[in-house]
Amino acid sequence: MFEKVDVKGPNAHPLFRHLCEQKKGLFGETIKWNFTKFLVDKHGEVIDRFAPATSPAKLEQKIQELINKL
Repeated sequence: MFEKVDVKGPNAHPLFRHLCEQKKGLFGETIKWNFTKFLVDKHGEVIDRFAPATSPAKLEQKIQELINKL
């Protein structure tokens, strides 16, 4: 478990600020809804951002591509 943190606004946690700055969504940098997903490589680079409605199964190919690069 993690502690509750802000994901947007002036008190947003630095991790979420970084994720949103690196990959903007349909409505810009902010997270509009729960379950926005970010794919991050082993160097901390944000590879992609996925909408809340994107099912985890649809991420499988992109995740596998990153694993294959290891």
